[in-house]
Amino acid sequence: MRSDSGHTQSIWMDTAEVPEFPALMKDATADVCVVGAGIAGLMTAYHLSREGKRVLVIDDGPVAGGESSRTTAHLSNAFDDRYYNIEKMHDARTARIVAASHTRAIDDLEQIARSEGIDCGFRRVDGWLFMGDEDRRRHPDILDQELEAARRAGVSVQHATHPPIPGRDVGPAIRFANQAQFHPVKFLAGLANAIVRRGGRIHTRTHAKGIEGTEQGAKVETSDGRTIRCDAVCVCTNSPISDYVVTHVKQAPYRTFVIAARVDGSAIQPGLYWDTPDPYHYVRLMKGDGSAEDFLIVGGEDHKTGQEDDAESRFQCLEQWTRERFPMIGEVAYRWSGQVMEPADYLAFIGPNPDGAPNVYIATGDSGNGMTHGPIAGMLLTDLVLGRKNEWAEIYDPKRVALRSASTLLEENLNVAKQYRDWVRPGETDDVANIPPGEGAVVRRGVHRVAAYRDEQGNLHERSATCTHLRCVVHWNSTEKSWDCPCHGSRFDAYGNVVNGPALMALGAPEQDDSRPRATRIPPEANAS
Repeated sequence: MRSDSGHTQSIWMDTAEVPEFPALMKDATADVCVVGAGIAGLMTAYHLSREGKRVLVIDDGPVAGGESSRTTAHLSNAFDDRYYNIEKMHDARTARIVAASHTRAIDDLEQIARSEGIDCGFRRVDGWLFMGDEDRRRHPDILDQELEAARRAGVSVQHATHPPIPGRDVGPAIRFANQAQFHPVKFLAGLANAIVRRGGRIHTRTHAKGIEGTEQGAKVETSDGRTIRCDAVCVCTNSPISDYVVTHVKQAPYRTFVIAARVDGSAIQPGLYWDTPDPYHYVRLMKGDGSAEDFLIVGGEDHKTGQEDDAESRFQCLEQWTRERFPMIGEVAYRWSGQVMEPADYLAFIGPNPDGAPNVYIATGDSGNGMTHGPIAGMLLTDLVLGRKNEWAEIYDPKRVALRSASTLLEENLNVAKQYRDWVRPGETDDVANIPPGEGAVVRRGVHRVAAYRDEQGNLHERSATCTHLRCVVHWNSTEKSWDCPCHGSRFDAYGNVVNGPALMALGAPEQDDSRPRATRIPPEANAS
């Protein structure tokens, strides 16, 4: 399968096919409309359909075409921001609920895969947290802190003298029992078919341009002029498109990088492996079936979305780090990147839209636990839509404000404010003739900024470089061939079409730089000069 979320191909995209569904061609009604066909959206649609609700799912790409196909697919209750940080930021009760919800998420996904007969390579494994080289010298007690906090949260953990990494002594570790791994695209393909069997409808290549909630119900407007009327809308689009500001000032977008190297799987104990630096590294083995190859999948080296274009050096650092610890790996066969949303207080935002719009719900803020936040969203949003109480609702409430996160919020929003200086800076090139085929650059023309892309045939395509969310200047991502916003993480393809929210509308034509651009999808041939 191909993804709409970038130019690179993950191992999951290359080893699975997803069912195809038609675009929405007429107005529709449903009990619940789910926007987004990734793991959060499809898990929500599945649970609602099991409750007898008429569910309609829309996505502007294929099933699993967004960030769910760019994960490393760890299923873990070893919370990536650490339980001792949850206790400090919130309290011990919150840490216990975090642990319980992520544990339940793994169980839920396993039960669904089994009951629906989804062959997705689900496998229970241990997880191992070990210290980075610098942490071993400067923070030698960090594992002890996490061991005790995880135990207080109810997680099954043990001290280990070292993880089963054969290439290098990385020191002591914490063993998290009963973690899991799976093939995310195969699972989502099977889940989509299960939703349809239960009466749900799925429409891909259908772009939501507006979402409205009232006490009487909700509606979704598409860029093709269709209207979906429903009792409730669940927005599961990685970064929410129903909330213009509130959530986006409480979380920050990061690009994360992944490599998959060929390896003899018998040389490495299957498991999940994480180290402690910030950003940290995360590792798992993908065992091939029969004659298929084994791969070691390693991620990390994160940076803020749209603020650096140095993926090549990030991939090189990942490979070097991996070869030092797993010297038995062979050729790096896959390289890709994905986008994660980092909430300032560590917890995901799953619940009612924070602007107060009735009957509109969101799921975002996944940080490094998106594969378990998806099942959590499926269970929690279903309860909220049905009016049932759920003990997880309070800690994941998108309206919450954690006072202890104030310093992080200030730091991240000062970073956003600095990005508006791009309006007074020179462009990335002063002449579009300097842009080689397959690349893009921002050009300054008076007070305007133009996003100029030259396709592989040499044709030049120009759009406004102004993000249609809050008017930051987008930057070119040479690895994913996209225009990325450095403020709140909106992303657009090379021709200006929305790839990732919170932006709803395509980049405008250059002459529309100071007006609100039309909500449309731009065919590449329409932009050729």
